Amino acid sequence: MTAHLRSFLAAINASYWFYPALFSILAFVLALVTIMLDRSFAAEMISNTKYLVPARPDGASTMLQVIASTTIGVAATVFSITIAAVAYASGTYGPRLLTNFMEDKGNQLSLATFIGTFVYSVMVLRVVRAEDEAAASAQAAASDGLPGFVPQLSLLVATGLMLASIAVLVFFLNHIPDSIRINTVLKQIGERLIRQIKHRFPHNGSDIEQPEPPDGKIVSVTSAGYIEIIDFSGLEDIAKRTDSVIVLKAEAGDFVHPPMALVQIAADDPDDTLIEEILGCFVLSGLRTPTQDLGFLLDELVEIALRALSPGINDPFTAMTALHWIGAATAELGGRVLADSPNDDRAQSTDRRVIPIMTGFDGYVAAGFGAARSVVATSRKATFAMFDAMQNCASALNNRDRVQVLLKEGDLLMSQAADALSGPDLAEVHDRHLAFRANLSNNRQAAD
Repeated sequence: MTAHLRSFLAAINASYWFYPALFSILAFVLALVTIMLDRSFAAEMISNTKYLVPARPDGASTMLQVIASTTIGVAATVFSITIAAVAYASGTYGPRLLTNFMEDKGNQLSLATFIGTFVYSVMVLRVVRAEDEAAASAQAAASDGLPGFVPQLSLLVATGLMLASIAVLVFFLNHIPDSIRINTVLKQIGERLIRQIKHRFPHNGSDIEQPEPPDGKIVSVTSAGYIEIIDFSGLEDIAKRTDSVIVLKAEAGDFVHPPMALVQIAADDPDDTLIEEILGCFVLSGLRTPTQDLGFLLDELVEIALRALSPGINDPFTAMTALHWIGAATAELGGRVLADSPNDDRAQSTDRRVIPIMTGFDGYVAAGFGAARSVVATSRKATFAMFDAMQNCASALNNRDRVQVLLKEGDLLMSQAADALSGPDLAEVHDRHLAFRANLSNNRQAAD
């Protein structure tokens, strides 16, 4: 249940309907409240206030019509600009970035503000009564101090919402070009990746050899899709209740389909009800999301680097920035216990009920630097940036084996560059590789 709730909240977070719907409901309720206050005392009080000139029915009706028509028109324009920006960014930087732009709160709240102002203006407009119109009831006719009825307080609130909408429009016009700048995009992805690394692996240190997981009954997946969310707390509760151990055979981001194994449960003859409970702790979807999938965010950085170095774009500086963020994330991974289970209360617990798939440091290096290596090696500048990123990463490590992983990746990059470059570029890269090896050898000795 928790996994499905988290999936629903993640879907809301990446939607353009939730905040506009919420603001529309709030605007509807606000209009009812201000109209009620106007009919009770506010309209007459404001009309008798010397420093506030009361609006007449025709002027109020015209003003509300202008606010409603312009805000809905601006909302349509904002939505069109947003879609154009999203299409440009996803086409230029990669389709995986579509989720990032869909989650952009600036775009969502801007659209919601205009739609909320439109709803409020229409709701207030319907109660404005012209001077030659009959009142809805005798009581209403007796309570009106002016010919017709003008909800003075509601009109002031509508004016305030109009001014707020103008401020939001100015913000939006600045936010859209800033949000699609490649440096901003890379910063958002890199910072989110580092935050998720800290959350997923909260303990500093190195991995130790893990005991072999127990054997048990295989639970197969019953439908196809990408694993979006795993409810580790739910699996932990099931394992404690049944006095069993659950070994995961897949992780978030994996594509599974029948009859692939999802988990292996070491329990005494698990029944169908227990199997259904276990399957309920997994949420599958038609696409990968960054909710629990570290590899998704790492793949986004790699994809931007690959696209930037493609012959059609040839932008090594964007690739260099992507490599810097890959290096920062790799350094964060290099200092943490990667064998941690998400439900462990302490590092490397020896009494685990739920055992996830462990991706070692070498696996993350291969998914980041290794995946970009073949294209990075075609550019002298990008190759230098990758050597620098790995060297800076190694300086943060205190584990000999992990430094050795980076040293091996540097050798592979040099080998790849030897096939892609020639002349002075290759000679400079060769010298840089020698310096890289010397620095990492010192780091490895210090780690000893």
